[in-house]
Amino acid sequence: MEPFQIVAQTDTLRLNGWEQRCPGLVAGFTLRSGGLSEVPYDSLNLGLHVGDNPDHVRKNRQVVCRQVGFDFEAWTCGEQVHGTAVEQVTDAQRGSGRERADRAIPAVDGLYTDKAEILLTSYYADCIPLYVLDPQKRVIGLAHAGWKGTVGRIAAVMLRALEESYGCKPDELLVAIGPSIRGCCYEVDEKVMEHVRGSTANWKQSVQPGGDGRYMLDLAELNQQILIESGVPSSHISRSNYCTACNGKLFFSHRRDKGRTGRMASFIGWKAKGVE
Repeated sequence: MEPFQIVAQTDTLRLNGWEQRCPGLVAGFTLRSGGLSEVPYDSLNLGLHVGDNPDHVRKNRQVVCRQVGFDFEAWTCGEQVHGTAVEQVTDAQRGSGRERADRAIPAVDGLYTDKAEILLTSYYADCIPLYVLDPQKRVIGLAHAGWKGTVGRIAAVMLRALEESYGCKPDELLVAIGPSIRGCCYEVDEKVMEHVRGSTANWKQSVQPGGDGRYMLDLAELNQQILIESGVPSSHISRSNYCTACNGKLFFSHRRDKGRTGRMASFIGWKAKGVE
């Protein structure tokens, strides 16, 4: 069953199962429609770094905040450098990067917190969005995993950070893998495969030979195998069936659109208790 469901009268997919289980939690992924940006960023582009009109992007972010019930001041993001660094977000960092890319939390691809009224966000046009939740400790995290972050095991880095910061145990966490380019559309070469083979013992489950030294790589499956190897039960992992490259009406895709396109956003945050 698809864990990300389109919510009526919004331009978002939501993790309804998580939100129903945890009152006050908001978690989901944006679609490409419903914003102000013009071609080729049409229309709900949320990335300030892609060449779009910054005023359009800021207004698009405000649209999403209204749809999910957060103040724009809560919108918080990292720089995203295709690495494996993750950082704990404090109240003092609330709102980092919401209006200017150079004010995002520097050089991180993962954010986590247990604070309310902080909306963690990150940006995508094919890469893997990883959502992490400890329902008991009310800890949340987001990680951006392109192929470099995936083979660098950012998923495992995030799990270790949650354990060190909050005592979260991998077998008690829930993880969702959001919409991304799937194995049907993501062709890679031997240079990438050299890294894939060292990322997890079960890497073969994520690869199909394509001929002439090329391979079809399912990054979602590869991240799932890394999560399982790191102690997350397979029953605790939800994975979207949406392929960003296949669904041009719903999603931007860096590969399909040859690099000139917008960005969707993943988001997760806790409302203050008593505010829903």
